[in-house]
Amino acid sequence: MARQLPRWSQLRPLLRLNPWIWSPRGRRLARAQTIADLRAAARRRVPRAVFDYTDGAADDEVTLTRARRVFGELEFHPRVLRDVGEVDPSTTILGARSAYPLVLAPTGFTRLMNHEGEAAVVRVAERYDVPYGLSTLGTTTIEQVAAVSPSARKWFQLYVSQDRAVSERLMARAQEAGYEALVLTVDVPVSGRRVRDLRNGFSIPPNLNVRTLAGMARFPSWWANTLTTEPLSFATLSEWHGTVAELLDRTFDPRVTWDDLDWIRSWWNGPIVVKGVQTIDDVKRVAQAGAEAVVLSNHGGRQLDRAPVPLLLVPQAVAVAGGDCEVYVDTGVLSGQDIIAAVALGARAVLVGRAYLYGLMAGGEPGVDRAMSILVDEMRRTMALLGAADVSQLEPAHVSTP
Repeated sequence: MARQLPRWSQLRPLLRLNPWIWSPRGRRLARAQTIADLRAAARRRVPRAVFDYTDGAADDEVTLTRARRVFGELEFHPRVLRDVGEVDPSTTILGARSAYPLVLAPTGFTRLMNHEGEAAVVRVAERYDVPYGLSTLGTTTIEQVAAVSPSARKWFQLYVSQDRAVSERLMARAQEAGYEALVLTVDVPVSGRRVRDLRNGFSIPPNLNVRTLAGMARFPSWWANTLTTEPLSFATLSEWHGTVAELLDRTFDPRVTWDDLDWIRSWWNGPIVVKGVQTIDDVKRVAQAGAEAVVLSNHGGRQLDRAPVPLLLVPQAVAVAGGDCEVYVDTGVLSGQDIIAAVALGARAVLVGRAYLYGLMAGGEPGVDRAMSILVDEMRRTMALLGAADVSQLEPAHVSTP
């Protein structure tokens, strides 16, 4: 066929430019199509010690690597010719509707990742109609988070202090501020050995030494925001005046036992979620103790290295927990496909931490929103491709584990 130069009338329909995004942050977030993209953007936006605190795990990081490998080796089994014209990913969590089978997990030191911190995360949780957990080691107070998003479903995560009076005051404050559930974390009798943090000399607030001062030139925005906003501190434990090491020694009580669940129930009038369970026998004990939910979790691989992969425990845990104790799971969750796989295996909900923290580091509240929009799109698309119009149609036959 003879060649010819294209005419303008032929080229004009092909020249469609995307609208220009004037904000550098907006362009950065628009380019992110996966949580891995947000992770890469986060790495370029914050000092190494901050990124490593979020990204790292304990010792050789075997636990976290195994969890990610399990998710990567899952195999889906889609059902075809099912009506998925409308997909509804909503579910009930602790007896109330949640738009997605997802909880934004409690994370410590959140304002370290971005000065907007917990306030940004709870606002996103409110917009997407999912629960949000505030950590005992949060950098925004119980009352401030409640005031920022009065309508959000808020949970308070508790580390039992060696000084029981401190824990009692925290529970009373959370109850008074309208938090609906207490998340009792039980996998931290002592802090895990997080080698990246040790190598980086991680501290709250950051130490101003030669290394960090040199880093200011690389991350001027992060340092400017950190130094010109409210000083970083353990806001929930504002009455503490000792060092970080002393605080953690007092916060994590290695003497907590099953008997303490009765003490906690006497102080908390509402659902109790026990987080950090890693064996089926302990799931059974949590259910028998009357907890409303259990989280299969190894703390994101940040405590005991070579711990079990929580996802693999889900089917057995659901079987022994019974109908009165909901089963949630976390660790290694970085996509909507991961969430749907866990729900198909029987989990009522999935707790996500690192995924939204990458978004927070990459772009503050809009970054958290972008992380949620990615997860939501992936959840909806995965359900449709599996042939499940709502979460009740997801079942273990949809997925096989390695």
